[in-house]
Amino acid sequence: MGKNRAFEILETKEGILAENDGIALQVREELSASKTFFVNLMASPGAGKTTTLLRTIEALKDRWRIGVMEADVDSDVDARAIAQTGVKVIQLHTGGSCHMDAAMTKKGLDGLGLEDVDVVFLENVGNLVCPAEFQVGADVSAVILSVPEGDDKPLKYPLMFTVGDVLLINKTDCLPVFDFDVERCRRNIAPLNDHMEYFPLSAKTKEGFDAWIDWLDKKIRETVGCQ
Repeated sequence: MGKNRAFEILETKEGILAENDGIALQVREELSASKTFFVNLMASPGAGKTTTLLRTIEALKDRWRIGVMEADVDSDVDARAIAQTGVKVIQLHTGGSCHMDAAMTKKGLDGLGLEDVDVVFLENVGNLVCPAEFQVGADVSAVILSVPEGDDKPLKYPLMFTVGDVLLINKTDCLPVFDFDVERCRRNIAPLNDHMEYFPLSAKTKEGFDAWIDWLDKKIRETVGCQ
């Protein structure tokens, strides 16, 4: 029908993302005012998000007051695992949604409470696609890519590796078994993101964790201040 069509076409996704970005900005402002550092942790199912988070909490909980938001379609398996560390944790059920958006995050932060928290981790829903599309107001977007997944994932899911600030290449203890090349992975990401930080590590053996923890601790201190 061209110019003569009798109806309007609305690009609804653009509107949804614009509204989400506005709420994400509100989240960021609230966190900044309370001097709370916020990490959005994203990865596919099985990449090792929870185990990596457990190791990170173990290294930081004596330095900072930590809160965790566990986002899943259903279940409380991960929240129960995190609770064993003694840090503050809340389980978020997305009602079938494959990602967290800014409004859901704001609701989660309200439920968690920020009055006694220096650092908040959001373990996003396991997915390399949808979570990358929605800003949540985080200071750092951390992406985990595990060795068994392959170093070609940045080519297949480019947005995730475009929006990420830091890449944790997990399960390096499996490198002798899988055809994963760390440098090839970096070359695949370079055209998408020239500011990505890289930390090859193993959540199982803790190899490489010191560099990740030192980097993250420095970022937290820049936002929260020294204790």
